[in-house]
Amino acid sequence: MTRYSPLVAALLLAIAAPCALAQDATVIRGARVIDGRGGPAIEDATLIIRGEHIQMLGAGIRVKMPDGTKVVDYEGKTIIPGLVSDHSHIGQVEGAQSGNPDFFTRENSLRQLRQWEVYGVTTITSLGVNNPAVFYPLRAELHAGSVPGADLFGADHGIGVPNGAPPATMMKAGPNQLDRPATVAEAKAAVDAAAARGTDIIKIWVDDFNGTLPVKMKPEIYKAVIREAHAKHLRVAAHLYYLDDARKLVDAGIDIVAHGVRDKPVDAAFIQSMRKRNVWYIPTLDLNEAAYIYAQHPAWMDTPFFQHAVQPDLARQFADPAWKAKALDGKALSTNEQALAMNLKNLKMLHDAGVRIGFGTDSGATPLRIPGFAEHRELELMVQAGLTPMEAIHIATDSAAQLLNLDDRGVLEKGRLADFVVLDADPSTDISATQHIEAVWHRGRQVSGKVEAFTP
Repeated sequence: MTRYSPLVAALLLAIAAPCALAQDATVIRGARVIDGRGGPAIEDATLIIRGEHIQMLGAGIRVKMPDGTKVVDYEGKTIIPGLVSDHSHIGQVEGAQSGNPDFFTRENSLRQLRQWEVYGVTTITSLGVNNPAVFYPLRAELHAGSVPGADLFGADHGIGVPNGAPPATMMKAGPNQLDRPATVAEAKAAVDAAAARGTDIIKIWVDDFNGTLPVKMKPEIYKAVIREAHAKHLRVAAHLYYLDDARKLVDAGIDIVAHGVRDKPVDAAFIQSMRKRNVWYIPTLDLNEAAYIYAQHPAWMDTPFFQHAVQPDLARQFADPAWKAKALDGKALSTNEQALAMNLKNLKMLHDAGVRIGFGTDSGATPLRIPGFAEHRELELMVQAGLTPMEAIHIATDSAAQLLNLDDRGVLEKGRLADFVVLDADPSTDISATQHIEAVWHRGRQVSGKVEAFTP
């Protein structure tokens, strides 16, 4: 009688029982698996998928599979979990244009969601300026896996400031996309309406966009939003820039700092408050770099990985000398470079102090924040900040899913969704390897191959 090790025996049982479903099993084998938790990779891994979920993951298993079992050999490849974005936007851009309410269509949103998916971002959060008539039906379809694209969560309209953030010149939102309450009563009503529609989270815009707007959100407004949201068992994410605003918001009970602090270094008191209150921090490093980096034309802009994420009108803008000159204007360039440098420094300090870090780039908010590509650039910038590649991957997968209170993704293990990215290189030593995508699997099936096959 043939005797198998306990792991092999469990493997065969997982595939063959019940026997009638054996043909539905998929066995992925031979790859190095980075599971998302931040520990060492699993070498020569075998991963069993049944339906949308992982049924087993183990190392060094080689046996003859039952008839009807689909076997995929990824020897020499590395597998990471699908990336999870905690801060993106759908339906805001088309080509080189943004901020037109007409862009928030099902078709345009699905185009972007498919791009995120092809680039290995299998879940995104559209953090405000959403049209409920489009957003909620689309969210339901993506949750069910009935249409292609990254799974979708979001923050309904979001709550801005009369004559303030977000700037009307940048986000020409329709009345069904953004609330700008002037009173506490109006603020509470906006939260109640979003909760009734089924929002995942509440978003507020607090700052004055680095001094370019005449007003900030009044403390009585954001405090009312936070109280009402918490009464509805909803968390609140805040768009901000300044440490002073971040400090006040944390004291007021904010749950998520949705952009990095970029005006000055965070201090010990702020770090202690963030940790004590268990507040999440999403640095969005790529945001300020994207304002100027394309005008400088780094070498990676000539790679297929970048070019297949860029729509034709945007590519033409990148080649326009007048646009380049404006993007590299001395004052604007200096402001963005300084903001990025401070953001990098603050991320390192907060991460090392044990503050909970989420993952996002504000991708999709403007044409320069490119869905899919921005997330991989964010990983590089996180490593530039001083994090290890494995720490950056952990934040973009397990940690980002935790921020969304999702325990069905972000980690590759039994019972989780089979959302993962197959890479031609090992990102544990060089984070740019995440850009060498061989295939993307979403909900247990391969949904794309190399990005070169994708047309934006």
